[in-house]
Amino acid sequence: MKKKIFILLLSLITTAAHADFSTRAKSAFLIDYDSGAEIVAKNADTLMPPSSMLKLMTLAVLFDEIKDGNLTMDDRLSVSENADYNNPTWYPASKICLVAGQTISVRDAIMGLIVMSGGDASVVVAENLAGSESAFTEQMQAKAREIGMPRSTFGNASGLPNPNNLMTSRELATLAQHIISDYPDIYPLFATKRFEFAEYKSDWCREWGMTHTTNYNKLLFIMPGADGLKTGHTEDGGYGMVASAKIGGRRLIGVINGFNAKNHDALASEMKKLLNYGYTTTSNHTFYNPGDKIVNIPVWYGREPTVVATVAKPFTITIPKSDGLNGIRVLARYNDPAIAPLDAGAEIGELIAERNGQVIARAPLIATERVGKTQFFGRIIKNIMVMLGIE
Repeated sequence: MKKKIFILLLSLITTAAHADFSTRAKSAFLIDYDSGAEIVAKNADTLMPPSSMLKLMTLAVLFDEIKDGNLTMDDRLSVSENADYNNPTWYPASKICLVAGQTISVRDAIMGLIVMSGGDASVVVAENLAGSESAFTEQMQAKAREIGMPRSTFGNASGLPNPNNLMTSRELATLAQHIISDYPDIYPLFATKRFEFAEYKSDWCREWGMTHTTNYNKLLFIMPGADGLKTGHTEDGGYGMVASAKIGGRRLIGVINGFNAKNHDALASEMKKLLNYGYTTTSNHTFYNPGDKIVNIPVWYGREPTVVATVAKPFTITIPKSDGLNGIRVLARYNDPAIAPLDAGAEIGELIAERNGQVIARAPLIATERVGKTQFFGRIIKNIMVMLGIE
């Protein structure tokens, strides 16, 4: 067996990279959803307080319960004194405005978190799912590690100031990717511009709620194609936003944190500038789609002599528009031969895109079909043929 590298595309002209994006935010990160390519990265790996952007993890844990069939949108969640609007914790904080003893639907808890950034709803979710908010943070941590967020830590479910609430812009983008891809039936709720809670239990909350119905994510109102996700703000941490937009079939995910702004409108304008930068300076090129025959790989002891390798999802790269495909090389790397038996979808190699020798994208090569293993006597015949130099 030997490792084989097959060059699928080669372009040798080299060009310079595109210019950097400028922002006053302490951290900014922009990626293409399909290719995963970084377009902008400013302090993307610096741990910072995420403020209410942390609620995306609270929602992800809740979404898992719905996806697994443990909860429905109509199930009711109980409200404790910890989430009561009279609790001093919620005086200055964003909230739905709940009263201890009432119940709310899972759907209203989700909408309250997305649109109103309800910290009280975070506590309701945490206590109903884990028994306590501290126990729920352990679930948040486990979820983070599961989806590829090795550094994020959580001190509560709301994002209110806590020394253990720390996330990087890169990991916030990873979380956004996970929510978009893993909960396609729920994700459209993030595009909701207004939500009116209909179950207030106090006159004060009822009056307060009349002026608290608009999503804090003002990007939804100023950028066509914007459809999520979450903003955050604390006095010490400044403004932040995790956002996504889909224009012309192409989705970008942007993160801004530590932005010293006047209000959420200014934050939205900065995020729009970041996303537009990605759309105007870069483009995507898809080399292969699922089912495409990329390379034929010999199979050792297989009932078939070869297996066709393809990709599980489109193999796409993001490139500066000024460069085109200059300097791009696409390689298929695999063991020659592969070893039977092989299941359809089994990983049998790797597809790599390089620009001027640097890897810019990679994806597994998978088998298009099952290849069974030959019987004992078939393997003996195969060995004899090899020894005789017939194969």
